[in-house]
Amino acid sequence: MSVMRRCAGGALVMLLGAAAAPLGAQSAPDPHAAQPERPTVATHAGTVAPGWFEIESGVERDHVGPDAATLATPTLLKFGIVPRVQLDVAVTTVRPAGSASLGVGDAGVGVKWRLADDVPLVGDFALQPSVKFPTGSAARGTGSGTTDVSLLAISSHEFGPTALDLNVGYTKRSDASASALWTVSTGTTIAGPLAWAAEVFGYPGLSGAPPSTGFLTGPTWTVHPWFVLDAGAIFNVAGGQPPAVYAGLTWNAGRYR
Repeated sequence: MSVMRRCAGGALVMLLGAAAAPLGAQSAPDPHAAQPERPTVATHAGTVAPGWFEIESGVERDHVGPDAATLATPTLLKFGIVPRVQLDVAVTTVRPAGSASLGVGDAGVGVKWRLADDVPLVGDFALQPSVKFPTGSAARGTGSGTTDVSLLAISSHEFGPTALDLNVGYTKRSDASASALWTVSTGTTIAGPLAWAAEVFGYPGLSGAPPSTGFLTGPTWTVHPWFVLDAGAIFNVAGGQPPAVYAGLTWNAGRYR
C-alpha cells in the first residue's frame, strides 16, 4: 500500500519552494478536497495544498500461509508545504503471523515534488524521494532491520472520470540489498460517490529476491469531499505476493497553519 514522512528543516523547505516557484503555484481547486493515495500501491502526482493536512489510515491482513496471517495498520500523514511540494510521514503497527499483539513497525519520511502538470506523455509528473527507518523489530517481525533510501517516479493522467497512475521506483537498503517496484493503477467513477480502483503492481526481484506480481481491486466511497473510504482485496498473480484484504480512509483534516 501506499505505506511511508515533520518538516525536515527550514532550509529544505526553502530550497524546494524556490525550485518549484518558477513552475507556478498550482494546487487542487478545493484545498479541502481529499486526494487519496491509498488503497493502491501506486501514488499519484497530486500534492496537498500548502498549509493543509491530510491523513490516510487503514488495516491490511496478509495471508502468508495456510494458517498464518499478518496484520498491519499503515498510516500516512501528508503536509502541504509550498505549492507542488508535500511532506509525508509514515508510521505503522504490525502483528506478525503467530503473534497475538501489535508492535511498532518501521517509520519513514519523504517529499513529493510535482515537477510538471499536463505535459505530453508523462501528464502530471512528480518525484518522491523517501527514507525508511528501522523503528520496528526485525526479531519480532515488525520491521526490516534496515534503513532504506528510495526514489519513486510518478506519472498521472486523467481521461474524463478515469485516472491512470504509473509508478517506477528503486530502493537501496543499508544491508547493501536493493529492490525495485512498478505499478499501473487506475480508478473510475461508477455512480455518484462510488468509484472503483484496480491496479497491477510488481517487484522485479533484485539482490536474489524472487520477482512477484499482484493485482489489487476494490471500491472507494466519497462520504464528503474531504472524507473517502476504501476497501478491497489483493491477489497473487505470480511469485510470492501474499493475498490480502484491506480497508481504510482518507481525511483532509483542514489547515495546520
